[in-house]
Amino acid sequence: MGTWIGSILVGGLAEVVEYLSAHVLTCLVPAFFIAGGIAAIVSTGPILRYFGPLAAKHVAYGVASVSGVILAVCSCTVLPLFGGIYRKGAGLGPAVTFLYSGPAINLLAIVLTAKAIGFEMGLARAVGAILFSIVIGLIMAFLYRSEEKARAENAAAFGGEEGAKSQWLYLAFFSTLVAILLVGTAAIPFWSKIALLVALINTVVVICSRWFSAEEVLAWLSETWRLAKLIFPVLLVGVFIAGAIKVILPPEWITRLVGGNSLQANFLAAVAGALMYFSTLTEVPIIKALMDLGMGQGPALALLLAGPAVSIPNMLVVRKIMGTEKTLVYLFLVTTLAAATGMMFGSISANWS
Repeated sequence: MGTWIGSILVGGLAEVVEYLSAHVLTCLVPAFFIAGGIAAIVSTGPILRYFGPLAAKHVAYGVASVSGVILAVCSCTVLPLFGGIYRKGAGLGPAVTFLYSGPAINLLAIVLTAKAIGFEMGLARAVGAILFSIVIGLIMAFLYRSEEKARAENAAAFGGEEGAKSQWLYLAFFSTLVAILLVGTAAIPFWSKIALLVALINTVVVICSRWFSAEEVLAWLSETWRLAKLIFPVLLVGVFIAGAIKVILPPEWITRLVGGNSLQANFLAAVAGALMYFSTLTEVPIIKALMDLGMGQGPALALLLAGPAVSIPNMLVVRKIMGTEKTLVYLFLVTTLAAATGMMFGSISANWS
């Protein structure tokens, strides 16, 4: 027993050390600063206003499907936002699209997926989540079109406060932060990387000192620190669990249950993702560990698409907002489409290989 427990501890700690050395400084730190800036500086009102029933469909669904990147929300944060816009008159389709896409295309999660698992998986997760969310929203709106027509007739357009600064200033600020992240993770010579990072960091300092107030900069740094404190400890726990999984689970179990690209493997992965609760980013190291043990590319994507957006705790909250029937339909659509998308990606990956 003692040897077994020791092996679990060693496996978990080894995974944590590898993760800290490979991902934190060049990947997570810049992403935290980007997410903190989005949360503290960007006004959410103009974005949420486009979800209203008077907005054009391509605008409403387009904004909702990418709002996870813009708003930097996690699975717990998206619930009150979803409830607010839905109760204030947002259409069911755009609201559900936002509900799914919010945590599914979180900037930190997409970057970490590409860094830890591979660029193809990160790209598939980002593109799949955007298309996935729109399809689910459109199906929900179609199924409940009579009810939504009545809501739209009585609802007023939803608005919010406008941002005080130029859009070009926001673009320059966030583009520079994204460039820092990309340069930090790029495979370029060490001293070239240092020179570029110093230049980019100086650019951020100039932008902040000339166009942002001290209060805004302090709010940005405070929000960045808040996100780091909220996410990073839980993430390390997830990384440790991932290392322990490699020791506990025999590889043949993983290969038998979710190996390959069968319908059973993809559906099982999607259902598991829908039932489990993943704190922000913890799904990435856990799924990477499962893939190391034999999990197929398709089931891995199915789990990534279903896991962050739905869980038993989240669905209990969603049920209070839009009712039992709509919640069950939403859950069914997520698991079914996640399994189908996983099978499609698994087939494409096999052809690439």
